[in-house]
Amino acid sequence: MSILLIAEHHQGELSEGTAHAVTAARAMGGDIHVLVAGENMDAVAQAAACLKGVQQVRVADHAVYGHALAEPMADLVVKLAADYEHIVALATTGGKNFMPRVAALLDVDQISDIMEVHAADEFSRPIYAGNAIARVKVSTPKKVITVRGTGFDATGEQSACDIATVDYVSDLALSEFVGEELAQSDRPELTAARVVISGGRGMGNGENFKLLEGIADKLNAAIGASRAAVDAGFVPNDMQVGQTGKVVAPDLYIAVGISGQIQHLAGMKDSKVIVAINKDDEAPIFQVADYGLVGDLFELVPELDKAL
Repeated sequence: MSILLIAEHHQGELSEGTAHAVTAARAMGGDIHVLVAGENMDAVAQAAACLKGVQQVRVADHAVYGHALAEPMADLVVKLAADYEHIVALATTGGKNFMPRVAALLDVDQISDIMEVHAADEFSRPIYAGNAIARVKVSTPKKVITVRGTGFDATGEQSACDIATVDYVSDLALSEFVGEELAQSDRPELTAARVVISGGRGMGNGENFKLLEGIADKLNAAIGASRAAVDAGFVPNDMQVGQTGKVVAPDLYIAVGISGQIQHLAGMKDSKVIVAINKDDEAPIFQVADYGLVGDLFELVPELDKAL
């Protein structure tokens, strides 16, 4: 049995989430081959080759894969799929972009967002916004799977394995890359941060999110937000934590002025320690919090900042 894991990378660096996905692939059993597709991929391929459990790295280095557009990426993966039983990618924006197309072209169901591997054909995944966990057994000979990286520890390191070149160049030109606007920040990336502090509708407005910055600086934390805060225009979409935002599982999650609706809990309740600050002592967030502080956030947050 063999597994093809599609690596994720950004600006010439291998994504940390790929190491978590390798752990999931190792639990499935069999040889693991990592596909690195993009442009100028030497450094990414070398990093992938040193992930413990990887037997081979296959590199498709061409401009057509430079921006990971869904059509050429899916075409490439399907071209290689004949040699593999499992096709695996992270359940991130990138994976969600091309993996459903892979599943459709292979005419199989996709198993999305798995958080536990019981056997090569049996997985657990969240349903109903994380309020229930479904254990699914897959009977199809090919399994197309996306992995919730926060559900698995990162794999270790090894001596570099074999790196092979994939010569296939997709000629699908159904879409084109126009441009991108990247938010610049000195803070850790939200999904990779060990500490996250998030604000909700209780912050009142976007200007008040500055109250969180002192704590974030002291704890080297990323700053997130609930969907209510994003919908209200307090902060941009890329800060949203939740079912329709980013899924995080840091060592410490601090929720400030967040009531704890199901949509938000689905994106953060796997955090190791959860601290909630809210004036409503019946807010749902306290049902998942390890520590709760009831009171006015505009008094408590400055006090916490001062204490730190």
